[in-house]
Amino acid sequence: MSYTMAKGNQRVDPDQLEEELKSPAGIVDLRSDTVTRPTAEMRRAMAGAEVGDDVYGEDPTVNRLERRAAEIFGKEAALFVPTGCMGNLIAIKTWTHHGDEVICEERSHVNLYELASMSAIAGCMPRVARGEDGILRWQEIEAVIRPKIYYDSQTALICLENTMNMWGGTVYPTSQVEEICDHAHAAGLKVHLDGARVFNAATALGEKVAHMTRKVDSVMFCLSKGLGAPVGSMIAGSKAFIEKGRVYRKMFGGGMRQAGVIAAAGLIALEKSPGRLHVDHENAKRLAEGIAEIPGLGIDPKKVRSNIVIFDCSKTGKTAVELCDALHPQGVWAQDTALHSVRMVTHCDVDRAGVERALVVLRDVVAKTQRKGA
Repeated sequence: MSYTMAKGNQRVDPDQLEEELKSPAGIVDLRSDTVTRPTAEMRRAMAGAEVGDDVYGEDPTVNRLERRAAEIFGKEAALFVPTGCMGNLIAIKTWTHHGDEVICEERSHVNLYELASMSAIAGCMPRVARGEDGILRWQEIEAVIRPKIYYDSQTALICLENTMNMWGGTVYPTSQVEEICDHAHAAGLKVHLDGARVFNAATALGEKVAHMTRKVDSVMFCLSKGLGAPVGSMIAGSKAFIEKGRVYRKMFGGGMRQAGVIAAAGLIALEKSPGRLHVDHENAKRLAEGIAEIPGLGIDPKKVRSNIVIFDCSKTGKTAVELCDALHPQGVWAQDTALHSVRMVTHCDVDRAGVERALVVLRDVVAKTQRKGA
């Protein structure tokens, strides 16, 4: 069967489209692994996907993706959702009641980058704790659990993040996650894992995600980051959790009808992409080592465990925004994360040559900045 797509009046093969739709020539886009383009194999799968109405549970490709995700994570069931933010919100809404508190690390995604949805929609408040390099221990969590007093809002849920995005992709040891789960369950609390990049964590640890997440009550992971799918995330847990989650997905506007078209790409991402994530990690390590050699930039390469590199630029005399703005016209795109913190994320569309080019440009931009300031 020949898979072709319309382009004006022509018929174009997906392999050609993949080349045409990559990042613009000469651009090294390190802003995030969300910028990845679907592969030719994903495009072919999307073009030929068998579809049905997923709101009725009739999309065979979505159903296949959900079954496979549940199998890989060792959970009873899974649910395809449009975004990781929606997946986390569904989990929070499922495990809590209005007026409850959710314990999370202070720089976690659910606290900083989900538009306060746990408060605005789920009716909960974040109760933050701080962990070394973003990795919480039970002692830090226990210290902020609310006492069982009727006039205090009550702790209902602990939300962990693995890898920890804003701490430079740091990784939870599985034993630490399990210790937290054991204590949380003994205290009557649920544990949700924001595993947007959990396959990166698995690659760093050399473990299977089913082993890493066996004690959490629910897990969300993204298909659209390092795994390279164009859109979509998954939540997984017990059948009862997913049944309730399906209700909230619909309530939040996440019923996607013939979603098999995008689920087909998600299946390819889930099966094929985890096996190449070590390449992104190696490129991130090289990037960090190169940044450490540039005078004025601060980073400890030993702390880079996955595909996220965050460095300090305060000694350059520029803010993070100013440095990113200076890099941008030179074809290297990065993201500010704090006043003097710059983030670069490696992914499948940036090869080693792209990393080396980014280092050359970064070194040149910083050197010019320092000469001007002399």
